[in-house]
Amino acid sequence: MTQTESTETVETAYVLDEIAFHPSFDALTKRLRIKEGSRHIPEFTEIFEAARTIARPKAMYKLAFIDEKTDDSVTIDARGSHGGVVLSSRVLRVNLEAAHRLFAYVATCGSELHEWGDSLDDMLHQYWVDAIKEMALVAAIQALIQHLSSCYALGRTATMAPGSLADWPIREQRPLFKILGDPQAAIGVTLTDSFLMIPNKTVSGVRFPTEERFESCQLCPRDSCPGRRAAYEPDLFERKYREMA
Repeated sequence: MTQTESTETVETAYVLDEIAFHPSFDALTKRLRIKEGSRHIPEFTEIFEAARTIARPKAMYKLAFIDEKTDDSVTIDARGSHGGVVLSSRVLRVNLEAAHRLFAYVATCGSELHEWGDSLDDMLHQYWVDAIKEMALVAAIQALIQHLSSCYALGRTATMAPGSLADWPIREQRPLFKILGDPQAAIGVTLTDSFLMIPNKTVSGVRFPTEERFESCQLCPRDSCPGRRAAYEPDLFERKYREMA
């Protein structure tokens, strides 16, 4: 782990760049439906071993302080060198009602693995590497959560990510990246003009203390979502998040 400063000020940013990555060969072959004895086993083994050596999952986060709150936005680090960053979301604002700080973060499979995978000519090999990239991303997320829990003695927390809800659209990636500083220089994550992140197996968002469990899935009506972590609650927005006149 490296860090830009050693104190919890508005300028502090941390990078986790020595994350252990030990992907399971058996779990991957099962997920990819490559059966024992398959003719693909030798070439998959070669791809797996190369990817395992190349992969460098990383994460970056910043402890940020909430200085102002309106009905549908919060201003982060108004005392910082950038003069404050506004995050616009009614749901986020309500979720942060009792909070005075949050952790902005980015976690990624790593540019090394991403660039190597893109260099492969065989589409099947690229597909295999994509699955390994997802495992590397999971390793980065788990390392970040463990680090935050051990360093800050966090109790119950929740996360929100730009683009996960219409209330907090993907364009809010821009202010989130501004809070973090320079994720491209720190961990090799680039934000495109369309607010997508490269490497593609990268996630960003904010983690914050909460007394109640919250998952964005509770406000999302999308059916058959493979990443769903909680049931959709049709009345939740009206009950908790609708702004009162």
